[in-house]
Amino acid sequence: MTGGQPCAGAAVGGLDVLFDPRSVAVVGASANPEKWGYWLASGALDGRERRAVHLVNRRGGELRGVPFLPGLDALPHAPEHVVVAVPPPQVGPLVEQGLAAGARCFTVITSGGAGAAEERELASLVTAGGARLLGPNCMGVVDTTSGLRLSWGDFPAGAVGLVSQSGNLALEIGRLLARAGQGFSRFVSLGNQRDIDAADALDALIAHPPTRIVAAYVEDFRDGRRLARTLAAAHAAGKPVLLLTVGRSEASGRAAASHTGALVSTRATVEAVCRDAGALLLDTAGELVDTAMCLLGVPGWGVPSLGVPGLGAPGLGAPGSTPLRVAVVGDSGGQGALAADALAARGLAVPGLSADTVRAVAAELPPGAACGNPVDLAGAGEADLGSYARVVRALLSAGDTDAVVLTGYFGDYASANPAQAARECEVARELAAAAREFGRRLVVHTMARGTPALAALREYAVPVYERIEEAAGALAGAARLHVPPEGPAGPAGPADPADPAGPADPADPAGPAGPAPEAAFAVADGGYESVRELLASYGLGFPAAEFVSDADEAVLAAHRTGYPLALKAMGLAHKTEAGGVALGIADEDGLRAAFARMRSRTGAARYVVEAMASPPYAVELIVGVRRDPAFGPVAMVGIGGVTAELLADTAVALAPLTPERARALLLSLRHAPLLTGWRGAPPVHLEAATAALCAVARAGAAHPELSELEVNPLLVHPGGAIALDAHGVLG
Repeated sequence: MTGGQPCAGAAVGGLDVLFDPRSVAVVGASANPEKWGYWLASGALDGRERRAVHLVNRRGGELRGVPFLPGLDALPHAPEHVVVAVPPPQVGPLVEQGLAAGARCFTVITSGGAGAAEERELASLVTAGGARLLGPNCMGVVDTTSGLRLSWGDFPAGAVGLVSQSGNLALEIGRLLARAGQGFSRFVSLGNQRDIDAADALDALIAHPPTRIVAAYVEDFRDGRRLARTLAAAHAAGKPVLLLTVGRSEASGRAAASHTGALVSTRATVEAVCRDAGALLLDTAGELVDTAMCLLGVPGWGVPSLGVPGLGAPGLGAPGSTPLRVAVVGDSGGQGALAADALAARGLAVPGLSADTVRAVAAELPPGAACGNPVDLAGAGEADLGSYARVVRALLSAGDTDAVVLTGYFGDYASANPAQAARECEVARELAAAAREFGRRLVVHTMARGTPALAALREYAVPVYERIEEAAGALAGAARLHVPPEGPAGPAGPADPADPAGPADPADPAGPAGPAPEAAFAVADGGYESVRELLASYGLGFPAAEFVSDADEAVLAAHRTGYPLALKAMGLAHKTEAGGVALGIADEDGLRAAFARMRSRTGAARYVVEAMASPPYAVELIVGVRRDPAFGPVAMVGIGGVTAELLADTAVALAPLTPERARALLLSLRHAPLLTGWRGAPPVHLEAATAALCAVARAGAAHPELSELEVNPLLVHPGGAIALDAHGVLG
């Protein structure tokens, strides 16, 4: 083997052979810049100082003086990493040749066959041979720290590791990073994920010291709970994860057979997983880059405990946390005021300053300048550029705030007067030094672009933004990376799928719903009668009830349950809308009349006669579990009743739930004040509500035959909690 030396310290196993192989063979190499094979071969040759590189093309040729060999069997030594850029019918035989030659990793750019079945066969072939497969149908892999460039396009070097199912999105992120003075440590194009998946690639980025920010675009989460554990591990390792996915629009939703199905989308589940694991779900490539730049300046900033109530799940997992406090310094009153509004709109605080801080700031400004927050420089910058650094330093050192936003004109003085370029760059370095000295974030918003002072700021890791909303969004995003609470995706990891009951309440070895009954029976149908029996076995309370088929049976049942009572038709997902509910029936005549009307309207064959439950100061909740194809059972709680979908005030988390997590979900609702006492009303029995939520979550997690399980409404009141209706959807 020629052209390289073995990698020093490369560990056996893992994905080292993907990112830092001792040798690479590019099959399908080309000398034509219009072909993929050219970019793969050219990129591989850039790393010849570190590894052996072989170029394979059965038609012959050469690139940069390196001849193309006719096949893998012509290589002098076995290649560790084989990059495949040949037509799909040739992929399988080529992989077989590579395995026979001793290859340990294959990156397949083209598709792996005529369809998913052939691609799975290809993956089985590779893994059975003790190797790993990236792709097929991927854009390749880049590791700027090891000199590995096996992809099309330019990838600037930097501290951001990216895993993506979209090649073009990766190129967009790369260009945005380059404009901001940053780039990639590693890039992995997942393709069809037949072997190496998002969790594998993210694990490799977490363990990679040069990667300081982990970014990902994922459409197919595969094993969602494994990915949740990976996100939590990244947070524990101090590696912020910035995630993009699809699913915000109704176009990516699905028809639902229950309120729960309509309210618990995959997007909502991903949001909950990110919240609980300490990752940050963003919407666009621009937001991802803006936030990454905000996080990169001060080591560890933004990660420990800067939860921002009002963003995502207000305060969930960060009890007592306060919004990030930001001081604003502007060249004009207008820009400062607009900056303050932009920050406040994103849940950040722009507090007043202490008297000592105001005096320190005033000492650097002309008489009459606004020295509160925002601070108006009032022309001080034009008279002395150094006033920027002195004012910002006074704010950073005071401790009144956690971050400073400098908004307006700084960086543009040299554009009008080139003689000021050197001084403006000097002030930029003073600004950066102050931020690093005091360990607080400095963010610059400026109307300038591409000036030496801005280059100096970026060189010292001070993020620079062209629009104030970008700066505000980046600060807010960074602040949302808070310490996750204990729970399914938190430090302890999600519940073991082999143990659907999940962790028990430490105060009660049997768990929040008593002895685990999940093995007792499988639910035969999703009707109220069978689902009620299931949930009652988990300790959920229901009113006294009997199930009947005709009016005479209903009257006899009423003598036992007592009046007033409720009559409900069975077999309807939305009973009220269909005329399948009658409440407050006071006597036998009323019951017979209600039964006749209900049978006429619904045609139902079975009914329930149920004691009325109307405790004072009750609040209606909806509690449900939906089985997500990637994440498994997902619990949901929200404001319920007939307005559940109208209000859409819900919170979700992976099921089962600990009591602590269930309580946090309840208190994260927008309407949570109704539970804790609103306008003089007594608070509901929060412990009973928590236990009910845990019971439903345990039942849903333990019964895979149910794709959806729902209790609506669950009446929670000062004396306890009682379920008034429930149903399920067989999966």
